[in-house]
Amino acid sequence: MSKRADKSPYHHGNLRESLVIKASEMLHVEGIDGLSMRKLADAVGVSRTALYHHFQDKNALLCAIAEQGFARWHATSERIFNQAKVKDRDKVRQFVHDYINYAADNPQLYELMFGRTLWKNATPTESLKSVAYPSFQHQVTMTKRWQQQGLMPANEDTLRLAQVTWGTLHGIARLLIDGIYADRTHIDEMCECAVNLFSQPNR
Repeated sequence: MSKRADKSPYHHGNLRESLVIKASEMLHVEGIDGLSMRKLADAVGVSRTALYHHFQDKNALLCAIAEQGFARWHATSERIFNQAKVKDRDKVRQFVHDYINYAADNPQLYELMFGRTLWKNATPTESLKSVAYPSFQHQVTMTKRWQQQGLMPANEDTLRLAQVTWGTLHGIARLLIDGIYADRTHIDEMCECAVNLFSQPNR
């Protein structure tokens, strides 16, 4: 290993975690196209050999970043749904607001998590799929519960209802990120409109 890598503050401890953290910071500033394995190695102060020991290519690195993004959102989602003293419709409201704000606060990460780069143009890792798919399945589970409670239409197929609900939120997020017909000052009103569309006001 090079002397440069030996002197790196990232050398001792969990290098992989440090690489993902630094790469996430670079993604936030420079976007997907601006992030490269070379730039990451230089920023962290390790050899490219050390970098490729943990990530075989840029796709694997991007998947690791997206995986952490899904893990953070899933933790937020579970926290919202598991609040014992909060009314169910207020949980829906929190979910909608937090989802849209998560996308608006992390546009580059959101693009990576749900965009073509990993899901259409490349191959998502099994580790990423193991986090991303359960995140949506959790929303399907909650949609079923809300149907049973009368918050959402009981006559609709649960999976399709969850997909349409998520599709609406995803569309709002994309409008905000792309700056088309919407900006940050519209978030609260759009979120409340979504809540009114997808949940009954009597719960």
